[in-house]
Order: sequence, then C-alpha cells, then structure tokens
Amino acid sequence: MEEKKKKVGFNIIKNDPTDGHRGYGKGALSLDNVSPVIIDVDAGEAEIDVGAMHARSVVEKGIKFLQNKAEVPNGKPYWLVWVTIDRNEKGPYYAGVTACEMTVDREIRRGYKLLPEHVNRMDKSLKRHIIVDHMDEKSKKVLAEFLQNHNEVLWNNSTEELKKGLLFE
Repeated sequence: MEEKKKKVGFNIIKNDPTDGHRGYGKGALSLDNVSPVIIDVDAGEAEIDVGAMHARSVVEKGIKFLQNKAEVPNGKPYWLVWVTIDRNEKGPYYAGVTACEMTVDREIRRGYKLLPEHVNRMDKSLKRHIIVDHMDEKSKKVLAEFLQNHNEVLWNNSTEELKKGLLFE
C-alpha cells in the first residue's frame, strides 16, 4: 500500500506591508511582503508576477524545467528576483533582493532553472539579504529603474548595499 505524500502549501495573505496591518499571522514568517519580479533580459523589461510564488508565472506556464542548462541551448534568459519589503526607522524599504537565473525556450516548451536555488533565494530575501552581484549589468539597471519607479520612497529608504549592488555609475 503506497502512502500519499503530504503536500505543503503556503497561506499567502496579500496586504500592503506599508499600511501597518498587524492582524492574522503576526509574528510568523510570512510571505506577505515578498514579491517576485521577472526580468526579461532581452527586452530589458521587469514586472511583478505573483504567479511565480508557485512557479506559475506567465513565463513559466507550460514549460518543463530541466536542471541542465545545456539541454536548453536556445533558452531566452530571465531573472526571477525575490523582493522583500520591510519597515525600519526611516519607513518602508526594499529589505531583501535576491536574483535567480532562468531560461525558457517556448518552441520546445523546455526551460532551465534550479528549483532549490529559487527556494533558497526566496528564503534569503525574506531574511533581508541582497544577492544581485551575479546579474548582468543591463538587468541590474532594469531592476534598479523598476524598483525606483515602482516606489521611490521604498528605494530612497533602502540600504546602500542594494543601491551599490544595482547602480554602477
């Protein structure tokens, strides 16, 4: 008799982390304040896609992901960036920003990503780490502009580590 594996699911509550809400789940590690940002490297565009929380972003849908990059030689490059928002003495800010590599070849419906890396980077973002140094310069610039345009107050309140990591003037 085969025992079914128990599925682990997250209860994601969407609230504005800047509104002072302190209700359900207070004190628990919450995915409330983390958002996945997908960067299309070729197009130089970034957008939030909450579907990525469960590997169901527009980019990921219908793609079978492989762990060997060589098996997807014509994969289009993307970055999945986990952005965590928190509040400090200055106010709300981008507290954790971690990037993961991903490629997708729509034609063959295959892609490359390392799921453990994606999970670990989300965890690092939640723990207020900045991991962006491995990104290409163009994508860093796209991410910096996206974060600034999305909310200038959050950007201005963010750490020098993040700003220096993304801006290389």
